[in-house]
Amino acid sequence: ICIATATFLIWLLLGQTFTFALARGISVLVISCPCALGLATPTALIVGIGKGAEHGILIKDATSLEIARKIDTIVLDKTGTITEGHPRVVNTYWHTETTEARKIIYSLERLSEHPLAEAIVREFGQETSIPVTGFETIPGKGIKGRTGDETYYAGTAELLTDNGVILPEPLKQKAESWLKEAKTVVWFGHSSQALAIIAITDEIKPTSLQAIRQMEKIGLTVYMLTGDNVGTAQAIARKANIGHYRSGVLPHDKAIFIEQLQQKGARVAMVGDGINDSAALAQADLSIAMGKGSDIAMDTAMITILSSDLMKIPETIRLSQLTVRTIHQNLFWAFIYNLIGVPIAAGILYPLNGFLLNPMIGGAAMAFSSVSVVANSLRLKGKKIQRKTEVPPAEKEV
Repeated sequence: ICIATATFLIWLLLGQTFTFALARGISVLVISCPCALGLATPTALIVGIGKGAEHGILIKDATSLEIARKIDTIVLDKTGTITEGHPRVVNTYWHTETTEARKIIYSLERLSEHPLAEAIVREFGQETSIPVTGFETIPGKGIKGRTGDETYYAGTAELLTDNGVILPEPLKQKAESWLKEAKTVVWFGHSSQALAIIAITDEIKPTSLQAIRQMEKIGLTVYMLTGDNVGTAQAIARKANIGHYRSGVLPHDKAIFIEQLQQKGARVAMVGDGINDSAALAQADLSIAMGKGSDIAMDTAMITILSSDLMKIPETIRLSQLTVRTIHQNLFWAFIYNLIGVPIAAGILYPLNGFLLNPMIGGAAMAFSSVSVVANSLRLKGKKIQRKTEVPPAEKEV
């Protein structure tokens, strides 16, 4: 508006007619309409978010898409993220087995949303459910609940010992042998002593190995955090080709670990699927939830991967890079257009060759600039965000 007004006044002062000066001012005003500039960012973001949705990547807002390209460190939860999240019971060892005890562990685990609980429920699915009161989830350790006058626990050995439960020596020996085989051990017992241990395994997803390789290839430092014992964590890290991992990590410890990385200057993305990951997801610069995980994790996360496939994470970063690049291109064309168009509309060429820009032509040019920005944004739909990479060896020493 200021340039248009100045153009009008200058031509009047130079002795041109009112109509001539007004036409030049109108040409400037019309051709400099900021539609292209206003469309540059939102059109690219809308197309980028839409393309993500087409590939099963749900992006909550524009900020999430812009942050993704700046990530240099990624922290992965183990269960349900690197692994299938469909653990199965492979061994059960009872110290005191009764029909009542089998019903209690089935009824207790039915109330939990943890993938390990689902495996136990499938294993004891033939049992009859009985009422459980006072059910409580102890993050990172397990669950507890009351049946009749007795309190029962299911989870880590630490959960039981913290509550004064005695761990019989035969169960401890058997648990140690299972841990060496990279199995997850769930302890079950009442307020006085442990009654049984259950061994559970969870296979690595077929694409996890390739996805982690791609993350490292694009410059990301990959960490794995798990509440499992060091033996299980080491075995999974070796199979998944992950060089940095931590075992025995409680939910609040995950958030603390991410905060420590951030204090060192890292831009951290956290990937998880369970309630236990919520605090870490909230702490991270970019939070990514697996779509087959808990509702709380998905609600906390900025991005949700519907297929729970880790291959979608490198695709998300690639999509972020392409989208921001398109925004920069749009802004360039919007600015360069005004930089060239406004002086011509103001009549800078008139003293040289007598050329004047008709306001009607200026209006058409303004519309074309908007079309060019939108068309450039739509080019993003044709871009590929998948990258091929060779599958690394099945195992690598950590």
